[in-house]
Amino acid sequence: MNCGCAEVVTPGLLDLFEARARLIEAAVPVAGSERLALAGATGRVLAEDVMAALDLPGVDNCAMDGYALCLADLEDARAKDCGLTMAQRVPAGAGVLHLPPGGCARIFTGAPVPLGADAVVPQERTRLDARGHVHVEGAVSAGANIRRRGEETRAGERLLAAGTRLAPAAIALLASHGIAEVPVRPRLTVALISTGDELIEPGSPRGPGQVYNSNAAMLRALLAQQQCAVLDLGIVGDTVPALREAFIVARGSADLVICTGGVSVGEEDHVRPVLERLGGIAFHGVAVKPGKPFAFGWLGPDAERGTPLIGLPGNPVASLVGWQWLALPFVHGRQGRAPAPLQYYPVVAGFSQRGARGRRELLRVVLDWTGGAPVAFLAGGQGSHMLGAASQAHGYLMIEADTHVEEGNAHGFCPVAQFLD
Repeated sequence: MNCGCAEVVTPGLLDLFEARARLIEAAVPVAGSERLALAGATGRVLAEDVMAALDLPGVDNCAMDGYALCLADLEDARAKDCGLTMAQRVPAGAGVLHLPPGGCARIFTGAPVPLGADAVVPQERTRLDARGHVHVEGAVSAGANIRRRGEETRAGERLLAAGTRLAPAAIALLASHGIAEVPVRPRLTVALISTGDELIEPGSPRGPGQVYNSNAAMLRALLAQQQCAVLDLGIVGDTVPALREAFIVARGSADLVICTGGVSVGEEDHVRPVLERLGGIAFHGVAVKPGKPFAFGWLGPDAERGTPLIGLPGNPVASLVGWQWLALPFVHGRQGRAPAPLQYYPVVAGFSQRGARGRRELLRVVLDWTGGAPVAFLAGGQGSHMLGAASQAHGYLMIEADTHVEEGNAHGFCPVAQFLD
């Protein structure tokens, strides 16, 4: 169900994709690097290119269990109907052998192909006669089932580029070259500030009008996914002095400041005026629902020398949208990563509802595949305070401004999984 804010049109809001582009452009990687053992490097970002230490494979090797042979010998054996003599047995880890003329080698996956052999035949396509000679069924092509030396990488080639996030497969690739340590960017330190007199920490007794601080718990988890170090400055009251003090502490202690709440234009929303006194604002307000009261600025003398600050809305779903669509690519840029382009594709809506005026709307939806093609349905209540739908959603259905959703019409669908990397 849409709330009444769908009818409120605020002039001067920045387009969602323009805001995203500005944040990506403004993100300057933090300086420096450190060397880490592979065991502690998962999820970190390479500070330099890493070059291949070896040819991989190091020798021609076998792609499957079978028999290594010379095609000329196979043709001769077929002409004489005598089969090939099994002359060798080559397990993985053996040295490189020479294949005797007229013979074949029993060979196993990963084993070096003997010199003189130019094909490997899978064991399923062979039979042994009473004398133990090997007969091959069907045609065999030169190079069949042989992994050539250096076909994956050559020593000295670039193995991984600077800016690569070290996922498990990348860690495995480095290990396959015998690389034990890698240069990575420093861990990004993010100061987290929660504003609001109504907020209390989970586990505390709750009084009338008080709200548990879900935003901080969510952002700590999201920042941990990105391998950030979190400086949690806790809950700051809705006063100018309290917020000013928190901002001063944050700007001297972190590479980025993220605050939640207090970024709208009400009498108790102090983030913008305090930010203007201690630094500056690049933009404030984005034409998206939820997530309109998003702010980006800096604490310090100017944008180049100051500490960047992102102000997220206080409503938790709006805060999540602001993180996923806007803050996350900025964090990637500060880490030295190239932010990935947004993934989205058309999906048919399985419902109808009125659209938002003046803002692009991001509906939290689940996909139903029972008909063979995906159909989007609302994941639950769409209020910016309703975390239930956000916790269950497969992604967002993007509805352009001033556009109603009609059952059966297609809209852009953005999978939520892309925001987890």
